[in-house]
This record gives sequence, structure tokens and C-alpha cells, in this order.
Amino acid sequence: MLIDDSIIEGCVAGKRSAQSALYRKCAAVMMAVCLRYAQNRDEAEDILQEAFLKIFQNISSYRKEGSFEGWMKRIMINHALNYYRKARKQPFLEDIDSINETEIMEKDEPPAIHAPVSAEKLINLIQLLPPGYRMVFNMYVFEEYSHKEIAVELNISENTSKTQLLKARRMLQKKLVDLNILTNK
Repeated sequence: MLIDDSIIEGCVAGKRSAQSALYRKCAAVMMAVCLRYAQNRDEAEDILQEAFLKIFQNISSYRKEGSFEGWMKRIMINHALNYYRKARKQPFLEDIDSINETEIMEKDEPPAIHAPVSAEKLINLIQLLPPGYRMVFNMYVFEEYSHKEIAVELNISENTSKTQLLKARRMLQKKLVDLNILTNK
């Protein structure tokens, strides 16, 4: 997804046609990002629309350092995280002070893949995760944040981040086994 500089310049100038072109070109890819963080399609659409408004309002601050697509994706992710910060009551279910990472690694050997899974099915399964699990899972797996970075972004401890990731993986693994996509060893 390469964005023509004339579209960006048109958006900076406030041209509706450029904004529309940018939206048409990027909405599907950015919707996939929003779907990973949202509980359902309606929430993802809300996040997408609000984040695009922020993009249009702040496009003049894009400094052409790095890709424009990366800049937009960062806004989408930050908006999704803010959406849940505002809405959350207690998405992080537990805070475990010490985790034996060796034990976790030994117990969590990946099961054998029995059947392929579509991206749409995987997103649907991720949406079923509790909010805390979903946020940490997405940030760690898809955005490649460290547990330290996740802890700072979500205002939780690193151990809570590790615990949430572990539980998210186990929950997804169980759902995939239940759907006969994975086989336990």
C-alpha cells in the first residue's frame, strides 16, 4: 500500500477528494488492525472512523520520517488503546508478581496443526479474548512490543503483561483445538 505524495499533500490542504482517496486506499488494511483490537466489527468501525478523523486533523504533523502507512497504523493502534482505556473497568484480570518463564516454555509446546485457519477466523477468535488478553496479545504478537513497552502503554506491570499473553495464547490454543484446527500432543 504505497500512498502517492499528492494524496498526502491534498489531505494537508484539506481537500475532500484527497481525503476520500486516502480513505479508499487504506481503510481495508487499517480495518484489519482495528478488528484485532475490537470486540466486534461495530467497535472496529468506530475506532477506524475516529482514527481517520485524527489522521486528517494531524496529517500536517507527518514529518516524512518513516513510512506514511506506519504513521497511520500507529495512530490506529494508539486510538484503539485509548478507546479501551476510556471504556475499561478491569480488563487486566490478574497481576502475578512472579512467573517461572522456564516452566511456561516447557508446558506451552505448540500443538500440531491439523487444518489451516483463515485470517478472518483467527481475527474472530482474537475478538473473543477478554479485553486485557486481547490488548497484550495484539501488542506483543502483531506490533512486536516488548513486555516492558506494553506495561508502560497499558499502565500495568511487566508480569501482568506476561501473564495476559500466556493466558491469551492458551485460550486461543484451546479454541483452535475445539475447532479441530490444532491437535494436542
